[in-house]
Amino acid sequence: MALQLGDVAPDFEADTTEGRIKFHEYLGDSWGVFFSHPKDFTPVCTTELGSVARMKHEFDKRNAKLIGISVDSVEDHQRWKNDIKDVTGAAVNYPMIGDTELAVAKLYGMIHPNATGNAKGRTAADNATVRNVFVIGPDKKIKLIITYPMSTGRNFDEILRVIDSLQLTAKSSVATPANWKQGEDVIILASVSDEAAKEKFPGGWKTLKPYLRLVPQPGAK
Repeated sequence: MALQLGDVAPDFEADTTEGRIKFHEYLGDSWGVFFSHPKDFTPVCTTELGSVARMKHEFDKRNAKLIGISVDSVEDHQRWKNDIKDVTGAAVNYPMIGDTELAVAKLYGMIHPNATGNAKGRTAADNATVRNVFVIGPDKKIKLIITYPMSTGRNFDEILRVIDSLQLTAKSSVATPANWKQGEDVIILASVSDEAAKEKFPGGWKTLKPYLRLVPQPGAK
């Protein structure tokens, strides 16, 4: 069965560039961004890993831990890190999982369950489906799954935007509209009656349709 939103993220143990980890233990009470790559020393992923390294402080501000994975060895990851720094100017500052037997990739549905062989005998094209992003909440449940094609670099500003939305909507009775950014108006949940909304949002709201009520973002300055 494919993983779905709301499922508990499968736990596992693995070797990484920062030592052996137990995944749930590594996440602790934080949010997690678990993102995968088809192969070390590939061009698009080289730019992505450097980009994420430059943005790590933004994920830290949101209490979100980063962790990458490729179906290559930790030793290859360590060598690749040198290229990433050389190309992007940013040193990888989060762990990268070595998954030479494809175990974690299969566990998360990142690669076909019938895939065989180890990393050394596989090409990036063989691993084309290993281009996922999972955002995992402090409750260890999966909040977001995005799968990208090999030719399209990921937009990690969008991942940050989604985390902002997830963290806001987890504690307030609101949803975020299309293209929402921090500080913009949000939507009162349809499940909240007008009477209940008066208590939750005493400053009032704008009704566009009976089911679409806009209100300033709770807690926004």
